[in-house]
Amino acid sequence: MKKLLYLGLAALSLSTLTACDSITKALKGEDYVASSQAAKKKSQAEETYQKNLSKALKADQSAFPQLSTTVAKNEAQVIMHTSMGDITLKLFPKYAPLAAENFLTHAKNGYYNGLTFHRVIADFMIQTGDPNGDGTGGESIWKGKDSSKDSGNGFANEISPYLYNIRGALAMANAGADTNGSQFFINQNASDQTADLSSSKYPKSIISAYKKGGNPSLDGNYTVFGQVTSGMDVVDKIAAVKVDSNDKPENAVTITSIQVVKDYQFK
Repeated sequence: MKKLLYLGLAALSLSTLTACDSITKALKGEDYVASSQAAKKKSQAEETYQKNLSKALKADQSAFPQLSTTVAKNEAQVIMHTSMGDITLKLFPKYAPLAAENFLTHAKNGYYNGLTFHRVIADFMIQTGDPNGDGTGGESIWKGKDSSKDSGNGFANEISPYLYNIRGALAMANAGADTNGSQFFINQNASDQTADLSSSKYPKSIISAYKKGGNPSLDGNYTVFGQVTSGMDVVDKIAAVKVDSNDKPENAVTITSIQVVKDYQFK
């Protein structure tokens, strides 16, 4: 009983201090300014997205880089060598420059070498990129170096109406908005996802692509920055391995290395 009372008093004391600190900040105007700036930034991002979406809804298939296996001049290409085979992907710096630069730099530095696919869910996705191997770790190339790109909790989401979580899409894993670090996943689901897709929100070409699978429920919350161009059979093999109660493969599946076939020069 004494221990519980002590914890209760400690919590009360801590909440009182937190409240006082919040009042102090409010009196200084810090919280108001910060929240106003965040709201303005979010509003501008949404406005930009809606303008681009209007254009995307009218665009033909050639406007969506995921729907072509050709690697364009403004794209990069990598081969992910895994313990179960090779997966070739192209990346989209034009639409997701932060995610693409982060991934390429980590790849060239060998950051991903030897890491496991720590979360594998058949008919959904395969996830990796965590040095801890359990979904709790990883950081961006800017952490502790550039606060303009990484706040310390991760870098910003990059949501584009030209990129979607279709089957084979490469996307950043996160723990909430703007918390991107090093973890990523590949959409593996192969079931038709078009039943609930509206042509007022999805371009016709993307709706057609979702017939082959993917996870539209993830759109808008996770940065898509690449696409598998060959090796989906390997992705499917990884997705089919036996996993434990935490969705971790019972027999480790690893990234041997990531080979940068075509690099990209970021500004």
